[in-house]
Amino acid sequence: VQLQASGGGLVQAGGSLRLSCAASGTTVIASDMGWYRQTPGRQRELVATIGGGPIRGGELPNYADFAKGRFTISRGNARNTVTLQMDNLKPEDTAVYYCYVFVDTRNYWGQGTQVTVSS
Repeated sequence: VQLQASGGGLVQAGGSLRLSCAASGTTVIASDMGWYRQTPGRQRELVATIGGGPIRGGELPNYADFAKGRFTISRGNARNTVTLQMDNLKPEDTAVYYCYVFVDTRNYWGQGTQVTVSS
C-alpha cells in the first residue's frame, strides 16, 4: 500500500490549506483513512479520521477537539483519496501532517507534508 500526500505549505494565521492523500496498491473502499500530525519532540497526534464505504457521504468523520469547527475531512468519489480542508489556521497547527489508511490490521502512512502557520 502506498500513500502520496500533497498540499502543505506556508500560510498566515487565519488562512486555509487543503491537504490531499491518494492511496494505491490495494483497494481501500472499506478502510478507514485520516490524518495525524507531529511536531518535534512530541508524539504523533490524531487530527481527523473518516470511515470507509461505497457511498460518498455515508462515512463517519471523527475529529480531535482542536480540529472541530475548523477542519473538514472527506473522501473522494474514487474512495481512494482523503482530503483535509483546514480553515482558520493557527500557529499551533504548525506540524508535519501524515495521512494514513488502515488495511489488514495495520496503518500505512504517507510521507508527511509540512504545514507552517505564521503569526
